[in-house]
Amino acid sequence: MAGSYELGSNDKGQFSFVLKAGNGEVILRSEQYATKASAEGGIQSVQANCGDDARYERKDASDGRCYFNLKAANHQVIGTSQMYKAAAGRDAGIESVKTNGKTTTVKVV
Repeated sequence: MAGSYELGSNDKGQFSFVLKAGNGEVILRSEQYATKASAEGGIQSVQANCGDDARYERKDASDGRCYFNLKAANHQVIGTSQMYKAAAGRDAGIESVKTNGKTTTVKVV
């Protein structure tokens, strides 16, 4: 089963998206966008940048957990991962984004 994006809005009218792996697990979350079109542009940016390993910023949180940011060519963060207990989990998450990020399936929720 292939991955998909879910695009939604909050009670303040801001839009965001998540990228889900084929098993339904959220592997990347976006920031909040003022418009639906901007959030859709964020999805297009993930699709364009997810295959480039140089676009992933591997980070360590102060509590020892690991996470990553996917950045666009202009160095702006497109999406952030969940927190992982170990670097190996973070690296597997990056590989999952590389695999699932190019999907064109977008579900509006």
